[in-house]
Amino acid sequence: MSRFEAREASCSTHTGSIALRAKTRAADLGEFTVRRALPNREQRMVGPFVFLDHMGPAEFPPGKGIAVRPHPHIGIATITYLFEGEIMHRDSLGVEQPITAGAVNLMVAGSGIVHSERAGADLDQTSILHGIQSWIALPAEQEEIDAAFTHYPASALPDVAGEGTRVRIIMGEAYGQRSPVETFSRTLYLDVQLESGARLALPEGEAELAFYVAVGAVEVDSEVFTAGTLAVAGEGKKVALQARESSRVMVVGGDNIGPRHMFWNFVSSSRERIELAKKDWGEQRFAPVPGDAEFIPLPD
Repeated sequence: MSRFEAREASCSTHTGSIALRAKTRAADLGEFTVRRALPNREQRMVGPFVFLDHMGPAEFPPGKGIAVRPHPHIGIATITYLFEGEIMHRDSLGVEQPITAGAVNLMVAGSGIVHSERAGADLDQTSILHGIQSWIALPAEQEEIDAAFTHYPASALPDVAGEGTRVRIIMGEAYGQRSPVETFSRTLYLDVQLESGARLALPEGEAELAFYVAVGAVEVDSEVFTAGTLAVAGEGKKVALQARESSRVMVVGGDNIGPRHMFWNFVSSSRERIELAKKDWGEQRFAPVPGDAEFIPLPD
């Protein structure tokens, strides 16, 4: 998805297990709203995650839906994960792949890819779109790998159920289960659902760890984190979530792979590489999405 211009999150630090919390603000994109958790003023990355957008929930009448025109990426892999709804992905590799709730679309941009995201098969009916768009930075030695796309159906992702808890392992390994989704450095990405009153200790051993409350409210160390909040764990701290109400929480983490420069949809360890990508897109040297002549111009 194109990097929308959401407002900066407001951030603060706290004692206990949580080193920083960032309260995102909704940005109205016309078709729907997003809440940007990463990057923010205080926390640019968590592990390899450089971008985390909460899309919706948005309700569309029949004939209306998401319509993100073709746009480019470099230096990252994007992960599209829906709670509800459907998106049709098309890219410059010729891939056409719908994604529905619980599945994963992993798009490796590497040296460069162009894609669009438009309404799916539910366009002819009233529909809801709700989910998470995230980007992970590729390690420096893999930033220029060939572009690729892989779809993982919901049935391929392992679930771990507990007392009032359900954890879907999107990327990485946790609670004795490993996701089949490809990673490029140590990466943890979980979809956690908690019934009211349920408690869950988050995995230990990650160099960096954070959680984003998508729905509901959870408590950590007697501090309440409501929907739209990103909380970053202190180094080496243990974190346990206690649900104050029925909640859905996204957990991200992994190894720090070093700082990244970002402009629009371009992410790289090299400023010069981003300048080249800007020039290439401005002069339309990226491969197009077959059959789609539209595109998002390079922003000023």
